[in-house]
Amino acid sequence: MVHHDTLTGAEILLKALVDQGVEVIFGYPGGAVLPIYDELFKQNRLRHVLVRHEQAAVHAAEGYARSTGKVGCVLVTSGPGATNAVTGLADAQCDSVPLVCLTGQVPTHLIGNDAFQEADITGITRPCTKHNYLVKDVNDLARTVHEAFHVARSGRPGPVLIDLPKDVVQAKGEYQPPSKVKSKYKPQVKGDLKAIEKAVEMIAHAKRPVFYVGGGVINSGPAACQLLTQFVRMTGYPCTLTLMGLGAFPGSDPLFLGMLGMHGTVEANMAMHDCDLMINIGARFDDRVTGKLDGFSPKSKKIHVDIDPSSINKNVVVDLPIVGDCAHVLEDMIKVWKAKQCRIDEKALKAWWARIDQWRASDCLSFENSNKIIKPQYAVQRLYELTRHRNPYFCTEVGQHQMWAAQHLKFDLPHHWLTSGGLGTMGYGLPSAMGVQMAHPEALVINIAGEASIQMNIQEMATLVQHRLPVKIVILNNQYLGMVRQWQELIHGGRYSESHMIHHPDFVKLAEAFGAVGLRAEKPGEVDEAIKEMIAVDRPVILELRTDASENVFPMIMPGMAHNEMVLGPEDKGRDKPGSEQDGMVLV
Repeated sequence: MVHHDTLTGAEILLKALVDQGVEVIFGYPGGAVLPIYDELFKQNRLRHVLVRHEQAAVHAAEGYARSTGKVGCVLVTSGPGATNAVTGLADAQCDSVPLVCLTGQVPTHLIGNDAFQEADITGITRPCTKHNYLVKDVNDLARTVHEAFHVARSGRPGPVLIDLPKDVVQAKGEYQPPSKVKSKYKPQVKGDLKAIEKAVEMIAHAKRPVFYVGGGVINSGPAACQLLTQFVRMTGYPCTLTLMGLGAFPGSDPLFLGMLGMHGTVEANMAMHDCDLMINIGARFDDRVTGKLDGFSPKSKKIHVDIDPSSINKNVVVDLPIVGDCAHVLEDMIKVWKAKQCRIDEKALKAWWARIDQWRASDCLSFENSNKIIKPQYAVQRLYELTRHRNPYFCTEVGQHQMWAAQHLKFDLPHHWLTSGGLGTMGYGLPSAMGVQMAHPEALVINIAGEASIQMNIQEMATLVQHRLPVKIVILNNQYLGMVRQWQELIHGGRYSESHMIHHPDFVKLAEAFGAVGLRAEKPGEVDEAIKEMIAVDRPVILELRTDASENVFPMIMPGMAHNEMVLGPEDKGRDKPGSEQDGMVLV
């Protein structure tokens, strides 16, 4: 029954977005979504950012979501508009980023007819979204939007897509507020108390423990990071973080071992290899962390806390699984620890730290600096030192520069490090930084890029200029697809197949062509001044740093190797280095 207070589908959609707390939509118009854009024109509650490519719209929404903890929102048209968004959705799915992506669709009676700009986007995105919907009735629209936001933000967060046929957004229907919608999706957030008690007992009795912490703690929110920090400090145990977990535990804390995994520190990887208890909180035993599975931490008992039951025992079989939200589980662990007045084995812990300090003494992130050529590690270190007082947000593209940033930047707070981890998407950094700057207009937002990655979504410079978003882009230009070149050097006999881009644009002129500021430094002595000038300008800036083309990221666990078989530097490649229970690794 239709009442006189009915609304069009487009009006219902925008009302639902406002009720869900949406403030910014990243999007690009087209035929199938014109009725929605018409409604956007008539209101001023929702701000729309017109990007230059739909992939960038999704990455920008990711940056917005990850830096605020809110659900990011994307609006694109049917057909190519929707398919262009797929890479961003896959990226958000891999890294558990809460998004709602609204796609236009041809009218319902044309679906399946190969109509103009038709694509089966619900079919295409089924593997790379947490859930998706095709709305066929305007009266289902409000309920679908409310449920989509609930699914995106609850449990393990992720991207949700809503496909909107043009006739549905033009039809008249009734609005349902969020309070009237009951979702069937109710993920388990409280951990099993008996399992938590057992975990605390195992933690208290460990001789060589290590906390292995991932992005799940950051997704759980600032409270989870505070609880984690409190619990780690109560035990005095070492803590290592994944690429996605950086900032969950303070990077300046002496208990922090640095990042672990393929390009992690010696102390983090060796502690993981030789520990007797691994306490995994919010990480998924990713292949870049574990290395060779049958050589991964062979002597340890393993506790795994994760909100996603499908992550448990998927890659690594654990001794004690706890399904639940990290914040809830950590809170309960602290309560049980205090109630039982747990005492650690101080003598064993002292001996364990003595071994860790030996690994630390290798100073594995050190590099041979130069006064002739800019070393990329030096550039990242100077960038950190000259901006740390501003508590900046750092985004990255993907490649060597990303790993150097992860190794040499320190994060004491969550949500200030945004990088593409699971999918490794070149072109992520610039649009992501755009989303961060939209959410935090006063903050310093820096995108660390390579000269190849930055060209994947370089068109978004125009969006930055249009919306007066003063994002700073630092390009470490080494003239190569750096990580590809590194693998070709170390694994493929130095055959540099298609990894050298002979021709690049003049990035200073390119920045100016977009209406932004272009800067360049070619010698180490010019780096500090260039960075200071970049920060001082209240406009988008591209700073190109010409860096050493031959530099590789070390340490490195080669493919098919275990944590105790790390390569520490160029003179070390190909040398067999067995780690032992007593001595750990033979260091170079």
